[in-house]
Amino acid sequence: MVELTDIRSLSDFQRHTKEHLRHIKRSGSPLVLTVNGKAEVVVQDAKSYQKLLDLLEEADVVVTLRKRLQSLARGQSTVV
Repeated sequence: MVELTDIRSLSDFQRHTKEHLRHIKRSGSPLVLTVNGKAEVVVQDAKSYQKLLDLLEEADVVVTLRKRLQSLARGQSTVV
């Protein structure tokens, strides 16, 4: 979850990049960057991003398995 303290303007990020990157790596939390007050970009450290990708892949496998189990329960043997 993004904390309200983890929202910064792009200009602030550009001025204090090293500090923000240290915070992101230390906390493992993403930083939302705004342009003209609107959220535009999310910055995340590589380790946390990889974890997110791994979780997404696992979720995709779970969805596929559920679909296949439902097909089997209906007596269908089609591959999803």
